[in-house]
Amino acid sequence: MSETSGIPRRRRALVAVLSTLGLAAAVATAATLPADASAPTPPTGWTQVFVDDFNGTAGTGVSTTNWQYSTGTSYPGGPANWGTGEIETMTNSTNNVSLDGSGNLRITPIRDSVGNWTSGRIETNRTDFQPPAGGRLRVEARLQVPNVTGASALGYWPAFWMLGAPYRGNYQNWPSVGEIDIMENTQGLNTIWGTLHCGTSPGGPCNETTGLGSTTTCSGTTCQAGFHTYSMEWDRSVTPEAIRFYVDGTNYHTVTANQVDATTWSNATNHGFFIILNVAMGGAFPAAFGGGPDANTVSGRPMVVDYVQVLQSTTGGGTTTPPPTGSRDAYSAIQAESYNSQSGTLTETTTDTGGGQNIGSLANGDWALYQGVNFGSTAATQFVARVASGANSGVSGLVEVRLDSRTNTPIGSFSIGNTGGWQSWRTVPANMSSVTGTHDVYLTFTSGQAQDFVNVNWFNFGH
Repeated sequence: MSETSGIPRRRRALVAVLSTLGLAAAVATAATLPADASAPTPPTGWTQVFVDDFNGTAGTGVSTTNWQYSTGTSYPGGPANWGTGEIETMTNSTNNVSLDGSGNLRITPIRDSVGNWTSGRIETNRTDFQPPAGGRLRVEARLQVPNVTGASALGYWPAFWMLGAPYRGNYQNWPSVGEIDIMENTQGLNTIWGTLHCGTSPGGPCNETTGLGSTTTCSGTTCQAGFHTYSMEWDRSVTPEAIRFYVDGTNYHTVTANQVDATTWSNATNHGFFIILNVAMGGAFPAAFGGGPDANTVSGRPMVVDYVQVLQSTTGGGTTTPPPTGSRDAYSAIQAESYNSQSGTLTETTTDTGGGQNIGSLANGDWALYQGVNFGSTAATQFVARVASGANSGVSGLVEVRLDSRTNTPIGSFSIGNTGGWQSWRTVPANMSSVTGTHDVYLTFTSGQAQDFVNVNWFNFGH
């Protein structure tokens, strides 16, 4: 949302998996609560470090203990039009930002008689939101985007997002300091964007001004017609570090530290963040989908926010199996996350039997290396893997085994497509060429499409 979010470009959809069953259940429950619901009680293992339920008298402003207003058309000395080309003037007027008396915040864009727009933008006073070392942070809001669609929605741009603390007071260091867009919507579309901005602009390692983003839709009721819960979980308990995006408890996009160089990731994440709620009008993002606002755009449709809360956990969501110091037994389960090296994968909590973690975000050209696998003197002739897939219809690929080099010819493989979900697991066997002795084993992933097509929990070999 800061500077220019730019023209979004579809990236491959990263793995969809719930971080923890307890937290996912809490989020799913929150999605069905009435409009004036309180923030849900944190699940076991999580601590609430910030909350605003927006309780208060109708027509009053937000708590200035929690929030500050950003007014005008820019930060002092910052880029004009908030750096995005949006056209409204932000105010602290209760016409634009107010409580409704029923436990909700309303941020309402209004057009005056001569065509000028005003709206609202509030930011947390706190700038220290980040996960503890080895832990997790979850930032979520339950809200309804402006209930307007079609030509009447041209130019609407509601957002729930975060900026890196070093931006406050500087205003010239975007996108290197990081931006996490938990929820962006535009033009009344039933589509939500989740994005990490980082690096340099234009271009750079994070593809700016597009960023590292993906989209999903709101299920049941549309994003405009009802409340949904939008969440971001930032996980420092896994390697590589991950930032996951959710709608109503479903993880639809994940960005991991190994997608960019170490300096870019550190600059974007090695500090706290502050939270922003706003409704912009016009700018680069709506321009990518038809432009506006124009004479058809309807004034006065608010984004309604039930609550914002921040949760913190000092522990991880699963147990990572490290690479062994000696040889591996080919005939016992080799945990997929115990790789010696990899390219293109992420590690995440699994809901499969036995818990722990799986590797995901697996698409064409990705691979993982497992060194020192001992097949013994009796030849192995079978490969077995525990896999899951939530790939779209028509998307599939090969899980392959190669020995000693990832460019060697595969000795065995099987094809996999959608299994019913990214955590819907099945055990798949495949025949392979006879193997004896000790080898480095590569799992390689080959597909005719660019999209992710499989997760792997474990694998082994048989006679």
